[in-house]
Amino acid sequence: MRDSIRSFAENEIAPRAQELDEKEEFSIELTKQMAEMGLFGIIVPEKYGGSDMGYLSYCIVVEELARVDASHSATVAAGNSLGVGPIYYYGNEKQREEWLPRLCSGEILASFGLTEPDAGSDAGATKTAARLENGKWVIDGSKIFITNAATEITGLCTVQAVTGERQDGKKEMSCILVPNGTEGFIANKMTGKMMWRASNTGELFFDNCKVPEENLLGKRGEGFHQMLETLDNGRLAIAAMGLGGAQGAFELALKYAKEREQFGRPISTFEANSFKLADMATEIEAARTLLYKACMLKDAGKSFNKQAAMAKLYCSEVMGRVVDKAVQVFGGYGLMKEYDVERFYRDYKLLTIGEGTSEVQRLVIARKIGCYDV
Repeated sequence: MRDSIRSFAENEIAPRAQELDEKEEFSIELTKQMAEMGLFGIIVPEKYGGSDMGYLSYCIVVEELARVDASHSATVAAGNSLGVGPIYYYGNEKQREEWLPRLCSGEILASFGLTEPDAGSDAGATKTAARLENGKWVIDGSKIFITNAATEITGLCTVQAVTGERQDGKKEMSCILVPNGTEGFIANKMTGKMMWRASNTGELFFDNCKVPEENLLGKRGEGFHQMLETLDNGRLAIAAMGLGGAQGAFELALKYAKEREQFGRPISTFEANSFKLADMATEIEAARTLLYKACMLKDAGKSFNKQAAMAKLYCSEVMGRVVDKAVQVFGGYGLMKEYDVERFYRDYKLLTIGEGTSEVQRLVIARKIGCYDV
């Protein structure tokens, strides 16, 4: 599987990655090709159109795509964890049968509407609200930075909204399925990004948007719990993106260092560079071991939350250190857009922000190891 994904990434994505990045263009064609390979139903049983290969396989797919291009890796990562995941894990049988086959086949993409202009790390600050009227949810509010939300083939958004007040006075959160194209729902493509420029990012607006009451995902009031579990799963994919991106940047730097000559010999033979490359290779191996362990715990049905946070934190920050060293090895050429390492340098940064910042991961880990048991 790894070999087939690597071959596809190198032969189909790599030749177009620079151009798509420059144009900020989401490729329907490449997305459809990835769908034909079964990359949008990796965690879903065959009865719903998936391949049911588990999270280790899923993360290897994401890793291999990220080794070549973060944008297309992000499309698949979000397509599975944020698009397919909530419906598969929390949807009823009718919702699964209606949406999963179309999502797994790549006919449509789905997004997860969580982040808002004033609700990022503090997801509890969500203002988007939904009220029941005559058997329909009426939704008002907005979302921002939503991956896969505004493409030509996006068909659905899982929206987290405030649906009332709990007995303890806190907001009652629920998740509601809103098909793209519903009256009162607008999805606009966001442009001007530093990174993931060939990945689709949307800003969503809901104005008196009405969907049937049966579009509720799971039970009313379970939205916050659903969101936390979705992010736990998504952290494995973000970690895989960091791992794959680090691997790709390392390989670019190693190849360049062996070809580039100064003072009559390859710069890879200079200790200043060879030690950089040795450190890069070591951290990548450590990151891979940590991520794969977290994936195997998930696949075995064991607790993996702490390891997922650790993997997301470590893999994303390892990529940061690796791409920084890689650009240094390239010298001035590493600052030029004609060299892929420049794109890798830009793409890494979102990994320390998206699906829980590095600071939030450290908070999660600190809680898991008992720092706040007072």
